Amino acid sequence: MNPVTLDDALALLEAAATPGDLFPGGGATAARRYHRLARLLHPDAVPDHRKDEAQAAFRALTTLWERRKAPTLTTSTRTYTLGPVHVGGDLAVLREAGDGILLKIPRQSRDNDLMEREARALTRLDRRGDPRHRAYAPRLLEAFRHRESGAGAERRVNALERLRGFRTLTEVRSAHPEGLDPRDAAWMWRRLLVALGWAHRAGVVHGAVLPDHVLVHPHHHGLALVDWCYSVEAGGEQTIPALVERYRDWYPHEVTGRRPATAATDIHLASKCLEHLMGPLAPRPLRSFLRGCTLPAQARRPQDAWKLLAELDDLLERLYGPRTFRPFTTR
Repeated sequence: MNPVTLDDALALLEAAATPGDLFPGGGATAARRYHRLARLLHPDAVPDHRKDEAQAAFRALTTLWERRKAPTLTTSTRTYTLGPVHVGGDLAVLREAGDGILLKIPRQSRDNDLMEREARALTRLDRRGDPRHRAYAPRLLEAFRHRESGAGAERRVNALERLRGFRTLTEVRSAHPEGLDPRDAAWMWRRLLVALGWAHRAGVVHGAVLPDHVLVHPHHHGLALVDWCYSVEAGGEQTIPALVERYRDWYPHEVTGRRPATAATDIHLASKCLEHLMGPLAPRPLRSFLRGCTLPAQARRPQDAWKLLAELDDLLERLYGPRTFRPFTTR
């Protein structure tokens, strides 16, 4: 259909579900269609009584055209339209791709193996993890290889479920520079141990339980562990493949010494997160508890996150009484 009136243009726009519906054909053909529609829908070109209608349609047209011009990544199952950068991490960037999807793209092709580790870990959690706890990590929608145009490098890309309303522990600590009230830190600590217990029983050690990788939902008291690129199989003889340099001092000796990681490795890093989160506000019994979780000798640290959770619950009840819901905000 070649639009010639305002009503023609509105009908085309209403029928279009995707940019391809409205702008078929090659670049020049699509551009001509866009400019024709823009002339018909521009608020300055329509009668006064239809300006509001045209203005809304013109905004929708502009949005679809911007999506049409955006770069895409095509797989065997779908085409992703790349949106803005959601998060820029150490190894990769997360790009918005519509429909609640984030594409995790490594900055360097040499880190493809780390993307593959994440894909394996999330797949294993889906297949072997208790489904009751599946919300503690993002879902892998698909993993694929993408080669840049020309002779560009091939990169491994992970399409991930987008988690909305979450904040990193880094953001939480920044919002509470004096330290976080231990009663608020308690629910985060408990949920983090559940996440680790779930992962370890599914056979996965996260390997990088750090403030940037632990997300909490303030309103719903939810928690999710992200960035599984550093993960290894639990119970094996695998070493953590890389570390986040700015947190080097947080890692236990088995990581920096290139020795096999275990559940105790994750428990050590999780405890460092909570120690940092509470700061000077942690009471002495909690500080002692944390010291026991971060002992230098790997074998002397707790090895079972579920048992540790039961011990933490006993301690929290002695300190604060029965659990109650405390509304939380990052301010």
